[in-house]
Amino acid sequence: MTEAEARELDATDPGHRDLFDVPPAQGGDYPEVAYFAGNSLGLRPRATRDELLEDLDAWAALGVEGHLDAERPWLPYHELLTGPASRLIGAQPNETVVMNSLTVNLHLLMVSFYRPTPSRHRIVIEDSAFPSDSYAVRSQAGFHGYDADDAIIRLRPRPGEDSLRTADVVEQLGDDVALVLLGGVNYLTGELMDIATITKAGHAAGAIVGWDLAHAAGNVPLSLHDWGVDFAAWCSYKYLNSGPGALAGAFVHERHLDAELPRFEGWWSTEAATRFEMTPECRPPASADAWQVSNPPIFSMSPVRTSLEIFDKIGIGALRERSLRLTSYLEKLLSDVTIGRVITPADPARRGAQLSLRVDGMRAGELARRLRFGYGVIADAREPDVLRLAPVPLYSTYHDCWRAASALAQVVPA
Repeated sequence: MTEAEARELDATDPGHRDLFDVPPAQGGDYPEVAYFAGNSLGLRPRATRDELLEDLDAWAALGVEGHLDAERPWLPYHELLTGPASRLIGAQPNETVVMNSLTVNLHLLMVSFYRPTPSRHRIVIEDSAFPSDSYAVRSQAGFHGYDADDAIIRLRPRPGEDSLRTADVVEQLGDDVALVLLGGVNYLTGELMDIATITKAGHAAGAIVGWDLAHAAGNVPLSLHDWGVDFAAWCSYKYLNSGPGALAGAFVHERHLDAELPRFEGWWSTEAATRFEMTPECRPPASADAWQVSNPPIFSMSPVRTSLEIFDKIGIGALRERSLRLTSYLEKLLSDVTIGRVITPADPARRGAQLSLRVDGMRAGELARRLRFGYGVIADAREPDVLRLAPVPLYSTYHDCWRAASALAQVVPA
């Protein structure tokens, strides 16, 4: 496929690149980078700066009175994020809260949902889970007095394969499993897991089923409420474009909201209506807000709110459709390049906006460096040999895909 054909596709299927600040290229023939690292850190929406400054200016103008008198009052500010976040993940507003960071949220949720017993204490996780998930579940098992090497079941693909099969996951869900905690989209391979089927199977086995949606939220449509997921957490700096280290989100299914679950509590865990009665007993609301601990950081919430408004306006369904087209186009381009092997599932229904390449003859970090400085293409490297390319439907273009494939054809040894 030619550069002109890529330009024609962009004219008929343009995306929303104009809403984002695209970094300048440090190499190559084009002024802007071809950015494929949105699965690591999304680009900044252009509206973010001005809207964050508006919130900062309210502090300067109002001081403490900004809690009630700001244009976007700080006291209920977190509620501005609840509706759009719940719509993005297919949940009810009372099941959704934006707070903390991803791994902090996983720990707070596991306080409630990982309740091991001698006969049922094992945790199922994928072997290629992001390391922080492995750290979290191992520390939880150890905290409860179990040997992490024994308690953690690490799922591996079949020999010669790169992705997990749903049937093989289900097969591991025995009566000794207390918790299933998998990535909705695997960070390394880009595989989209069958969340509905695995959740149903986990419940049939008597286990709690939670999901890390770091690479799924804002990437693929989700229906957490209808699928019956017990809990989930996600970050918002990847596909949700809320900035480095941005606030994360958490989901708790409504059937658990009135349950007498153990939970860590703090200032923001109590119901808003009686918060300033200053009593020593917490009165948690029957919502995911009960898992909040601390006062929400307004200036960290501001970029998340800006980003969620973009998703609310465009719709994750429309973005998914463009993602399928864009990723398939990149896949076709890569099939004509001698680059090694794509380890992402070939079935579009089993992947998000990502193609992972296992490259022969060069370390991934060195390949990413050459692409960036020689061709203005930014991709994400996972050593020793995996290069991750994420054509994000909000701002990536067909021409970006053409640039990436053309650059790989020149850089990777034949």
